[in-house]
Amino acid sequence: MDDKQFRQAMGKFATGVTVITTTDGKQIHGMTANAFMSVSLDPMLVVVSVNNRAQMFEMIQRTKTYAISILSEKQANISMHFAKQRELPSVEFEQLNGLPVIKNALAFVTCELANAYEAGDHTLFLGRVTAIQINDQKEKPLTYFAGEYGTIFPFEQK
Repeated sequence: MDDKQFRQAMGKFATGVTVITTTDGKQIHGMTANAFMSVSLDPMLVVVSVNNRAQMFEMIQRTKTYAISILSEKQANISMHFAKQRELPSVEFEQLNGLPVIKNALAFVTCELANAYEAGDHTLFLGRVTAIQINDQKEKPLTYFAGEYGTIFPFEQK
């Protein structure tokens, strides 16, 4: 067992793609994350996993608030920008509950930090949901599988 084998095995788990954003009032900070999940309906809780060396690790601890934008199939370039794989000249944001979210994403959730749990070289940030917005567009989600972006297609039953 080694790091490469672990990454390859985890890459076989298809996920959606999100961008986590926060602001300190001066700058907007963002990072791409596919380690995101809902945790509880009552109360509404979600969790994101952030590398302890990432700038976002410090930002969430400082701001205690963050937003999650669930990206559409048309937003791979935005994912790559926040993963530091491609530089875009600019990214358009909207505001939800005082936090920046990615314009035209499929849905947004804003959170207040409820707790943080160290987990090896990452920290799991548990967020209490403070606002939700769902866009009515008919686009499909951006997915990530085996190191590549994609989307989903409905299963056709015969």
